Amino acid sequence: MASNNRDTEDTMTPSSSPITVSDTLDSYPTDPNSHIGSASNSFQNESLLGGGNESNNGSDGEFGFSRPEFRLIRLAGTVQYYERHVFLCYKNPSVWPPRIEAAEFDRLPRLLAAALLARKGDMKKETRLTICEGHDGTETSNGDVLIFPDMIRYRRLTHFDVDTFVEEVLVKDGEWLPGTPETLKGSYVFVCSHASRDRRCGVCGPPLVSRFRREIELHGLQGKVSISPCSHIGGHKYAGNVIIFGPNINGEVTGHWYGFVNPEDVPALVEHHIGKGETADWIWRGQMGLSEEEQKKSLEQRLQVSGEINAEKSTKELTQRQMNEVNTATCGSQLDLIGCCQGEGNSYCQNSALPENIDTQDADERAVKVTPEKKISKKLITQLNGGKGAFACRVCAMPTWFESWEREDTFAALAVACAAVSVFVAYSCYKQLG
Repeated sequence: MASNNRDTEDTMTPSSSPITVSDTLDSYPTDPNSHIGSASNSFQNESLLGGGNESNNGSDGEFGFSRPEFRLIRLAGTVQYYERHVFLCYKNPSVWPPRIEAAEFDRLPRLLAAALLARKGDMKKETRLTICEGHDGTETSNGDVLIFPDMIRYRRLTHFDVDTFVEEVLVKDGEWLPGTPETLKGSYVFVCSHASRDRRCGVCGPPLVSRFRREIELHGLQGKVSISPCSHIGGHKYAGNVIIFGPNINGEVTGHWYGFVNPEDVPALVEHHIGKGETADWIWRGQMGLSEEEQKKSLEQRLQVSGEINAEKSTKELTQRQMNEVNTATCGSQLDLIGCCQGEGNSYCQNSALPENIDTQDADERAVKVTPEKKISKKLITQLNGGKGAFACRVCAMPTWFESWEREDTFAALAVACAAVSVFVAYSCYKQLG
């Protein structure tokens, strides 16, 4: 069966039709009984697909974040091009069969999937359909339909309304009556947790949902960020798979896909992607509205810009650090000769302007030649390193007579003065005795 092979390989070949149903992305089954089972009788395929509905069915080392192939595959460009994503809120992963179009599944998701496929040639936008968790009496009640990037919600769709809904909203791009579209605000996060479709999604999905909920609460984002498990979105081998819909820094609604996401990545996604509109490029798969090639180019451009910014920042920091070291060392080497520093009193030495044609390399060489005996006091070092009352050192063009006075000259002057005093005392004693 061709569909089985495609499931195993997790390929995402482009489709010429403007409609893609996520759970039927690999192929639409002509014989449901051949490879579709209920939630309790899951689809089996080379021990990776199916195998029960519990998220912990399978070890982490085999199906989870520690599996051998985790993060060993290039992610950018692994999202098939599409323009609109429809989510039907319906029950929870424990009752989802491997494929939502299964004859044994409930009528609403099954009929909606069939209607989308039947009208695919009439739609102007490439559309995906995915099931997300729904609970009656909540913001995502059973039968609610979320549409992105439109950021609208229709309440309480029933199987009686499917054909009219698809015709009015998805084909004609109008409104469904009697339903009234509600505007969605904030960000919406969907995590593939479709255990009956693939064990990897079943093992990786629930821990990610739990971590997102903790981070949302920790950052006080309740009501601003919605998190929900969802059915298969394509690319089993990239589990954990996450999609985030929401406005970017320009207010444009985007849908970003992430793969190989582990719980440790969630804080960064919440803080940077949702909070600042910055993509987490190391786990980025692609974006709604971009072709696979455009996704790759987009990532390359971001990495290039990021690399240039980081390189420029590093260069500036390195240059500043080197100049500080050179200035400090040069000041120390010239301290006894040319009096180069200004103190807290802002008193400058004579001719303290730095010559315009000074050679930085020469200054660096002079700094290297600083001798051990020409040390700077601790107070001076503290000031040079930016302490309170810090001041800048400048190389003077000409030294003053006092600043060029050597320690040996001081000792010699003292000796001469002492000798003079001695002669004067001796002469006075001689006159008194005479």
